Amino acid sequence: MDPLFPALDAARGEALRFGDRSLTYPELASAAGSLALRLRNAGRVAVWATPSLETAVGVVAALLAGVPAVPLNPKSGDSELTHILRDSAPSLVLAGPGTRLPPALTALDRHDVDVAARQDGGDHPKGAPGEPAPESPALIVYTSGTTGPPKGAVLPRRAIAATLDALEDAWQWTGDDVLVHGLPLFHVHGLILGTLGPLRRGGSVRHLGRFGTEGVTRELGSGATMLFGVPTMYHRIAEALPDDPELAKALAGARLLVSGSAALPVHDHERIAAATGRRVIERYGMTETLMNTSVRADGEPRAGAVGVPLPGVELRLVDEAGEEVAADDPEAVGEIQVRGPNLFTEYLNRPDATAGAFAPGGWFRTGDMALRDADGYVRIVGRKATDLIKSGGYKIGAGEIENALLEHEGVREAAVTGEPDPDLGERIVAWVVPADADVPPSAAELADHVAARLAPHKRPRVVRYLESLPRNDMGKIMKRALPTG
Repeated sequence: MDPLFPALDAARGEALRFGDRSLTYPELASAAGSLALRLRNAGRVAVWATPSLETAVGVVAALLAGVPAVPLNPKSGDSELTHILRDSAPSLVLAGPGTRLPPALTALDRHDVDVAARQDGGDHPKGAPGEPAPESPALIVYTSGTTGPPKGAVLPRRAIAATLDALEDAWQWTGDDVLVHGLPLFHVHGLILGTLGPLRRGGSVRHLGRFGTEGVTRELGSGATMLFGVPTMYHRIAEALPDDPELAKALAGARLLVSGSAALPVHDHERIAAATGRRVIERYGMTETLMNTSVRADGEPRAGAVGVPLPGVELRLVDEAGEEVAADDPEAVGEIQVRGPNLFTEYLNRPDATAGAFAPGGWFRTGDMALRDADGYVRIVGRKATDLIKSGGYKIGAGEIENALLEHEGVREAAVTGEPDPDLGERIVAWVVPADADVPPSAAELADHVAARLAPHKRPRVVRYLESLPRNDMGKIMKRALPTG
């Protein structure tokens, strides 16, 4: 029995389905086991992480062999790929047969993943002799690199196990659950939670390949129990619901709808709940920490909140001096710091960055700013670097202003930033995609709308109109890519 995949020996039903291709647990065990035998002495291996059976089998095989896997984003450019390959130094790349790889990978030995391969005799390998230690690297996942080249977060086996087992408790996740998602497999959300999570439980994954509401309706309407998505996906669902009763019926029958990777606007929460009777729950994590908090399946779904700390995770809010914010002050904004078995071990080849990421006592500095309700629910208001606005002596989180703007019928998308102001220190700037480009809401109208819902000092002083907001592959708004001036 493999410590990460105890169900791999015992489960017999469908494990993975990508489109019309699928593998049962015995087929997965055999295909991954056959490949794992060839990877045992490979050092690190890169995985060309397309949304495919080959990616899932390749990662499982590497984990069975005790070999760290480096998922590669197929949309990365040559310069980013070159940096990642130099930094992680994989011995080979795993890819699907016939997949064209970019020039940056041509010098690397290639191994095509055969999902139909069958191991000759015996069970699948149990990894390297003596089993990999819990602290040994399992995955090296590269961060987005918004302030420089991407950094490789080294995720040990114990972090993956700890996060998935904590979510088993929080979400009452069992082997009977069938998970639907259309997320990329080069990131924590789609790969660890969305693929390895069901495999650890003995459940099933149905990957849509490309997200669409038709696929969600089909899969949730034919036995699937859980849906994972990012806010962009749930926004599209909310937009489609008024004209799609079958989608509403399918969502209403789901056991759990989970959103992550960015904040889900309150407006979309409410539209989905009104149409389906089901509340989307949110969780909070990041590449370096995996999952930190979640709304529990048996807890209160609360729009705008990411729930309570998961079992085993310690969480605190600290002020700019590093002092802990009083737990009984629900209006005090602080930076989230966490510690627990879910944390990464280091940034590969970056001891300086690793040391700088931790506060004394082993607390990881997330850079996320939050409020905490009296009952422990965490509400994230934005990133410390881009979303904490200091205006007129107030500390203001961009997230709550964005939610207020999205409640205006004339606003389709919104982002909020701060910019220097000689009087206020910083003034609040709203970046708005109007619902009707020909008749956008005025700046004064939006300022009054926010002031009435929040407070006068939180109203935007400047409104800039865009055709769309820049987003990354996970649907997060890239505020550093907004126009200047």
